[in-house]
Amino acid sequence: MKSVTSHYPQVTHRKTRYNPLMESPKPSMPDVGDSERSPLVDMLLEMIAWQQKQIEELEQQILKLKGETTKPKIKPSTMDKETETDDKQDNEDENDDKGKKKGPKRKKTAQLPIHKTEIREPDVVPEGSTFKGYRDVVVQDLVIQLHNTCYRLAQYETADGRYVAGKLPPGIRDGHWGEALNSFILYQHHQQHVTQPLLLEYLRDLGVDISSGELSNLLTRKLGVFHEEKAEILTVGMAVSRVLHTDDTGARHAGKSGYCTHIGNELFAWFSSTESKSRINFLECLSQGVEQRYVLNAGALEYLAQQKLPKPLQAALSNQPVDIDNQKAWEQWLTTHGIKRPRHRKIVTEGA
Repeated sequence: MKSVTSHYPQVTHRKTRYNPLMESPKPSMPDVGDSERSPLVDMLLEMIAWQQKQIEELEQQILKLKGETTKPKIKPSTMDKETETDDKQDNEDENDDKGKKKGPKRKKTAQLPIHKTEIREPDVVPEGSTFKGYRDVVVQDLVIQLHNTCYRLAQYETADGRYVAGKLPPGIRDGHWGEALNSFILYQHHQQHVTQPLLLEYLRDLGVDISSGELSNLLTRKLGVFHEEKAEILTVGMAVSRVLHTDDTGARHAGKSGYCTHIGNELFAWFSSTESKSRINFLECLSQGVEQRYVLNAGALEYLAQQKLPKPLQAALSNQPVDIDNQKAWEQWLTTHGIKRPRHRKIVTEGA
């Protein structure tokens, strides 16, 4: 007999592994009316809910063991936690105060400055009434309005043909912007982080006639008075402090690497943007607002010895009294005395 070869494809039967997650859809729980609820039904419903929770946790554990995505755990919001805590504390305080004799209640507005006092009479005072004084009610409010001032500067022509004229009071910026307006613009932008477009819109809503370019100039130009105040902060801070802390943080500006140097303590904080974070840079930061001088005295020579400057060079510098008041002359002095290696120039400069 000839063998017959089947032209049908061979079918291989493979045993399918049971996957607990690949099951039929979960049937929905029917609603149970109040008339059908009994203690036994309530207990069964609670047991079903507990079992469903356990099943969900087991499914998540299986997914985690298989390396698949699990259901994220979303923590409850804590936005109202502080409010609830405050309310709870207030309730506890009220419960504690029950049965206790309270002291005099403090007037919350007693320390407020009063800018205006206005007497308000009743609409109708019956005949025969006796005046019994006033009951003060302090109302807090703000006055935000445009306030323009026209200064008429008197002009005189002298006998020799010259002119003399009155001057604007101090504090007026660029001859157009009052001190309060200028302070408000700087405070809103730098302290409150209000963007220039929003600040421009707000000023125009108040009635201020100002362009976007002029607003930018007020925020970025002619700020020398603030730099002077910044230098005074460091000078006064060093005068009243026994200990100073310093740190340098790297930062990039305009595509270039730089550093922000901090000097301060618990009394003050001073910052400066620099291109270096060396000891020389720190010493230059300390001399803000003070004339820089380079002096080789006993303290400087001691520092050179601590930094292990070559002894022949130390001996040569010990006989060289130096007192130079600018950096360019100091660099020239180092070159003249043969101090050319960068490390040696750095150590001598730090000491001086």
